[in-house]
Amino acid sequence: MYIVHVFVHVKKELIEGFKTASIDNASNSIKEPGVARFDVIQQADDPTRFLLVEVYQDEKAAMSHKETSHYKIWRDKVAEMMAEPRTSVKYSNVFPSDNSW
Repeated sequence: MYIVHVFVHVKKELIEGFKTASIDNASNSIKEPGVARFDVIQQADDPTRFLLVEVYQDEKAAMSHKETSHYKIWRDKVAEMMAEPRTSVKYSNVFPSDNSW
């Protein structure tokens, strides 16, 4: 599996708009082939910070996600909502090693 954690810092006054746009993107993303999970998580002690947890069958599925219209709409819509550029870290799973999901 191919896992991506996307770290996002949102301008305080735009939190609700970011949540709406991100939930829409995530709702469509989980319908994509090769997407196992797509979570939008808000930090408890700093509501301006979010973590997107994206779990794909493989790197190809992650690349395909970036070609979807809902991703491109999200990317463009939230660009000005961010207090700083988003960052991401890529992972591969160690356990469980069964990819039969």
